[in-house]
Amino acid sequence: MEKPRSAAVYARISSDPTGLALGVQRQLEDCRKLAADRGWTVGAEYVDNDVSAFSGKVRPEYERMLADVRDGLRDAVIVYNMDRLTRRPIELEQFAQVCKAAGVHQVATVTTDVDLGTDDGLFTARIFAAFAAKKSGRKSERLRRKARQNAEQGRPGGGANRPFGYEADKITINPAEAQIVQEMADRYISGESTRSIATDLEDRGVPTSSGAAWRSTTVRNLLHSARIAGLRSHLGEVVGKAMWDPIISVEDRDRILAVAVTKKAAGRRTPRRYLLSGMLRCGKCGGKLFSSARGDERRYVCMSGPDHRGCGGVTVAAPPVEEWLTAAVLYRLDTADMEAVLTGQQAQGTRHAELTAEREKLQARMVELSEMFSEGEVSRLEWKAARDPLERQLTMVDQQLARVPGGHALAQIIGQGDALRAGWATMNLERQHTIIRAVLDYATIQPAERLGRFYPDRIIPVWAV
Repeated sequence: MEKPRSAAVYARISSDPTGLALGVQRQLEDCRKLAADRGWTVGAEYVDNDVSAFSGKVRPEYERMLADVRDGLRDAVIVYNMDRLTRRPIELEQFAQVCKAAGVHQVATVTTDVDLGTDDGLFTARIFAAFAAKKSGRKSERLRRKARQNAEQGRPGGGANRPFGYEADKITINPAEAQIVQEMADRYISGESTRSIATDLEDRGVPTSSGAAWRSTTVRNLLHSARIAGLRSHLGEVVGKAMWDPIISVEDRDRILAVAVTKKAAGRRTPRRYLLSGMLRCGKCGGKLFSSARGDERRYVCMSGPDHRGCGGVTVAAPPVEEWLTAAVLYRLDTADMEAVLTGQQAQGTRHAELTAEREKLQARMVELSEMFSEGEVSRLEWKAARDPLERQLTMVDQQLARVPGGHALAQIIGQGDALRAGWATMNLERQHTIIRAVLDYATIQPAERLGRFYPDRIIPVWAV
């Protein structure tokens, strides 16, 4: 058989947790040696690192090699072993069709050669592919069972990345990062957005465990994870307690999930540009004041017309109102009245505990239903009919949890007026608004009786607590 003028060398490894590509490098070295021993010219090398040949996911370099074979650029293929080329019988048939159409018959491996141009060669390749698929299927099932068992025993999951808040062993708490996690949880429960938190962490130079930038999705995934509450999850389902210590309480995690449900129901909004948006009322008609700029001047305005339905009779410059109400809120945080408020809110803990217990009961029923379906005790139709009402009940409970007054949020700021005042200028607008919202329900702005300068007696605050 004529020597190939331009052979393709293909190498692949399905898992490379270190990222060093040592496995494919060894394959390439052996394939190059095989080509040199036979006097074949290597036209190009194609490498898919950390990509499975059994999962069905796209392998970019494999697809590029097929295209080059199809276009006549390569007239032979060298791989370390046939299972490096494919572990799926259907993919082998596609590969064979491409080679047949291009007139490529020589497929060489370090262990054996396959002539796809003959019935015996194709039959041999099919046996290799079927055996590889069976082996991969059994391995996948063993790995799934092992992952489930590890989860049920509370052991850490796989993966090379260290979870933020924990050391490399995924069990020992990292004190400095744990403090950041607790801060993130407190701020999110208090109403601050994940985008605002991520921006603040980036501005402060707080590194993630992987060194990547903080994103709203990074913050959301961290806060919604069961791990930081000392729980072990598997495929998105909490299966029990973990063997590591929690950073936040289970109750705080329930609050986080409840806030997430409320935010989802409310929908997305544009980034905040005014500190007191939605918190000011017109002293003439009682309608909301809307943020409205005139040139470089920021204002809050009662707007008339069908979209706003206000009287249009009140306008106030934004900076002095924001400064006055900020000072009033921070002062109020250090008063004896706020200590009394916090004491009174302890009664809300009973209602929160009741809702939390109800939520846990519903979640347990969801888990039981899922197990019944996986064991074949109920059909898909029966499972869906039972699941849907449970999900509706869970949503209702989450919404009620979100509406229980948040003594938790206030507990983080009561008595901290001086400290907050000192760091106020470094906070982003979202965090400032969250603090004010925890204390102030709204403020009424009276019409101006004297033109010119701003007079504080126009502001009538209505405290939330």
